[in-house]
Amino acid sequence: MKSIAALQAAVTAAPFDGEPSDAELDAIDREMPAILADVDLLDAQIMTIDRTPTELDERRIRRARRRVLAARRDLANTATAGEVA
Repeated sequence: MKSIAALQAAVTAAPFDGEPSDAELDAIDREMPAILADVDLLDAQIMTIDRTPTELDERRIRRARRRVLAARRDLANTATAGEVA
């Protein structure tokens, strides 16, 4: 029987320390407005799960959807501008 312990060093390039890299943290920071907009939309939708949405609830959900779309648009435009530059 062959042991794979000798091959482990070749397969595992770098030990995983459990912390995100600086690049991953920067990506999270760039996406944070979209993440927060998604959370706001979910909050607005969750509030209406067990009842019929009122007109105020519908407006709240509609505004949250618009914020999500705007945040995603801004993120896409930032990513596209970064590729061109």
